[in-house]
Amino acid sequence: MITLSILTLMYFLPTIVAANRGHGVTGILLLNLLFGWTGIGWFALMLWAILSAPHYILVPAPCYAPYAGYRR
Repeated sequence: MITLSILTLMYFLPTIVAANRGHGVTGILLLNLLFGWTGIGWFALMLWAILSAPHYILVPAPCYAPYAGYRR
């Protein structure tokens, strides 16, 4: 049972690496399911997950108006 778990983890390793690096996981997951069983497909997906630049989401910082002074 532990061997099956380790083999499953190894099979989906490109998807796990891509998810941890912040990539869009959908494409790598689908290709991993279809072509991961071939050695060349798995190796190509692993390279894609490691070498491609992750997609960053830029969130603008909130802009606060400076306080005009003290009012009593």
